[in-house]
Amino acid sequence: MSQYKIIFTGPVGAGKTTAINSISDVPPIKTDASASDMTKFRKSSTTVAMDYGVMNLPGGEKLHLYGTPGQERFDFMWDILITGGIGLILLLDNTRADPFQDMRFFLDTFDKFVSDTAVAIGVTQMDLSAKPTIEDYHVQLQGMGLKPPVFAVDARVKSDVSLLVQALLYTLDPGLEG
Repeated sequence: MSQYKIIFTGPVGAGKTTAINSISDVPPIKTDASASDMTKFRKSSTTVAMDYGVMNLPGGEKLHLYGTPGQERFDFMWDILITGGIGLILLLDNTRADPFQDMRFFLDTFDKFVSDTAVAIGVTQMDLSAKPTIEDYHVQLQGMGLKPPVFAVDARVKSDVSLLVQALLYTLDPGLEG
């Protein structure tokens, strides 16, 4: 039985915990604590170590899903969590002041990991803010020399998150059948 590890990252409130919760086949493990800094203005609790879930694939394979904390003060967990990972799912909140800055920050931070593996990007909250558009994200990424799959997603919707995971797996191995 093969086991694989995918990492979900992105800024606070982008939907990492929610995404893992929506696709995990087991009750996810969460390490939330009450938000005590500027985060409390966005949400009442925040991930301080990681989120963890499991997605069972046909044939008995398992995808282990790890969500990083969004706050930089917990960035020591990021290197720990990516160890042994096969790819990165970057979630971005379209309602944040500068989602492109968030995107550049996380892609720069995880640059070595992404260059060794792959990345798929999900943009959340597009129902609340239609700008920037998915095309705008593609333009920004092309300017960075990157062409990852980018989708508008609702982290609460299993099929949306599943599409992101499938896109990441396909990027890693275009011969995969979904």
